[in-house]
Amino acid sequence: MSSGTIDIDEFENADADEFEDRSDTERIVLFLDDHDDRAWKAAMIAERLELDTDAVSSILSRLKERGLVRHKRPYWAITDDTEQLQSAYRLHRHHESATEQYGEERLEDLRTDQMEAVQ
Repeated sequence: MSSGTIDIDEFENADADEFEDRSDTERIVLFLDDHDDRAWKAAMIAERLELDTDAVSSILSRLKERGLVRHKRPYWAITDDTEQLQSAYRLHRHHESATEQYGEERLEDLRTDQMEAVQ
């Protein structure tokens, strides 16, 4: 995922519009990775990506918990741990491939009579 690149095999095997359907989380990570020489305020990231500032702030907080971004109030930057970033990207692509192959999981489909309700 470094420098906004992808593996050439992934590029060659992708549909023409596959890369346009990035989630907001992916778009934020890719933006920060593409601009890894700077730290950004959440509002500026939101403005650049045309997203809601509150949504960007929430996503950034979750990414920080996963060790994918760094934060020094009020600025955010991509992690400098490239191994962690690459690992997260591989896991994400694995989940996407599984979803494409097997369909999206729905909790109600997995529930059994023996499961306890979570309060």
